[in-house]
Amino acid sequence: MGKQRVLSGVQPTGNLHLGNYLGAIRTWVDMQDNYDNFFCVVDLHAITVPHNPKTLAQDTYTIAALYLACGIDLDHATIFVQSHVTAHSELAWLLNCITPLNWLERMIQFKEKALKQGENVSVGLLDYPVLMAADILLYDADQVPVGEDQKQHLELTRDIAIRFNDQFATDKENPVLKLPEPLIRKQGARVMSLTDGTRKMSKSDPSDLSRINLLDPPDLIKKKIKKCKTDPVKGLEFDNQERPECNNLLGLYTLLSGKSKEEVAKECQDMGWGQFKPLLTETTIEALKPIQEKYQSIMNDKDYLDSVLREGKEKAETVAHETLTRVKDALGYLPLPNNN
Repeated sequence: MGKQRVLSGVQPTGNLHLGNYLGAIRTWVDMQDNYDNFFCVVDLHAITVPHNPKTLAQDTYTIAALYLACGIDLDHATIFVQSHVTAHSELAWLLNCITPLNWLERMIQFKEKALKQGENVSVGLLDYPVLMAADILLYDADQVPVGEDQKQHLELTRDIAIRFNDQFATDKENPVLKLPEPLIRKQGARVMSLTDGTRKMSKSDPSDLSRINLLDPPDLIKKKIKKCKTDPVKGLEFDNQERPECNNLLGLYTLLSGKSKEEVAKECQDMGWGQFKPLLTETTIEALKPIQEKYQSIMNDKDYLDSVLREGKEKAETVAHETLTRVKDALGYLPLPNNN
């Protein structure tokens, strides 16, 4: 039996940050040789909210290069761009036509984002979960790594697949669409904002001071850590609910230094912030240095990066075409006539 297939994607909306890396990407790298991995830069999702067309292409390159710089291995993974495989859009439309509208209206993320956008909210934002379902179902993904905020979307994907199979699969033993399972992985880090230790570090936070991006230069890392929110208490400790920022910054130091929680607790128990912040700064800069150096090397060789994305597109397209053909056959579409 072959390896199980895993599919995951990241939007090309700006730089990746430490939360993305420590919470997800580093975990993918650690376990990638156990799976057949498809990693997608989901640029179609990026335009469901207002975006900058002048930076979209470059941001897409950035995310693809960061996948590689963080350690994604092409011997175990396929990296591709969502819009390069037209089957994503086609399957999304076909699934739209069998998905009840009220399933989408109850999506929590839509409600939250729609409140922010007001009258400018698009049909694309409402339909985002169906496109996400198409992304997953196209590749017969066995498992999908999802965070807490995406769990509802994976449940919708399964509901859509079940509905499609019930309505259109002629042989119930051989469903048209495979039901994906959530990937229960080793607990990734939950990295919190530098400006509020009770909220997750996020690309959508309007303040860049709230996060450390993987490509931030040393001077900017130093500035962000110097300005990050702390408390007036001397002596640093884990797991004190009254000190969320302290717990977050100690956690960051633990993850980036490679030390155990016990070692860090002992090392920092008598420190003040004036002593700890330079230590965290130096550790962060050193941890990100190899990623940044590899990223620059990849970006300096655009021919190589283009070849990765071209080969990724070809591999992804082959798998996606097989699924799309099954779906269209089940729906009763006229197949493309043969030339002979």
